[in-house]
Amino acid sequence: MTAQIDINADLGEDPLAEARDIALMAHISSCNIACGGHAGDAGSMARMLRAARDAGVAAGAHPSYPDRAGFGRTSLDMPLPALIDSLIAQVTELARVAADLGVALTHIKPHGMLYNDLADRVEMAEAVADALHRAFPRLALVGLAHGAFESAAAKAGARFIAEGFVDRGYTPTRRLVPRSRPGALIAGDDARAAQALAIATGQPLTADDGSLIHVMAQSLCLHSDSPGSEQTALRIAEVMASKGISIKAPGEPPDDPADLLRR
Repeated sequence: MTAQIDINADLGEDPLAEARDIALMAHISSCNIACGGHAGDAGSMARMLRAARDAGVAAGAHPSYPDRAGFGRTSLDMPLPALIDSLIAQVTELARVAADLGVALTHIKPHGMLYNDLADRVEMAEAVADALHRAFPRLALVGLAHGAFESAAAKAGARFIAEGFVDRGYTPTRRLVPRSRPGALIAGDDARAAQALAIATGQPLTADDGSLIHVMAQSLCLHSDSPGSEQTALRIAEVMASKGISIKAPGEPPDDPADLLRR
């Protein structure tokens, strides 16, 4: 049985929901902060970083396709070099704000459709993993468990944190059910906590076609905008504690936050 599991959430994406995001920090172990591609600005980054620091939550970057109008939910047809330049610029901006606050970033988790594309598009995954690891060698890369980004990170020599989801349904191929289809979202604290526990302990999940799948992950994502996310986080903590599983972020941050800017 897994002795520990990371619970993460994507934060700083909605200026009207910052109070919710900050409250959620009390129940998670790591967070992914929007850094300008799909949402977020210097002010929101600073507020989320301070809250993470005060709560003892590991902070990472949440870059996206440069698509604020579409919230990063659509694949952009752009040259890979341009995409990579944008991603590096987004992470660098968060690293700059973090260094000013004395917060050490620990990881990079792509957002939205970029996240999905990196799980399925091998050439893109390899190029992005290699570029991000070269630019930020101390930061782990986070992505969908069993996707192309996982093998691309290994090829690049980057540490990878495989991610599962507590509030999303899975297909038989261990991809997330598209939000437009039935079964995409898991409602209810008990059902979400049951899925979290199954992934943490290596037990099977039921895919949307009724088949059984295994998702091997070190981190579990709870979407902050899922209804009742804070209560769900509390329920997951209770279930994990009852099984002797601690909620803890994987890995250690760099010794000096400013190191990330010395490229």
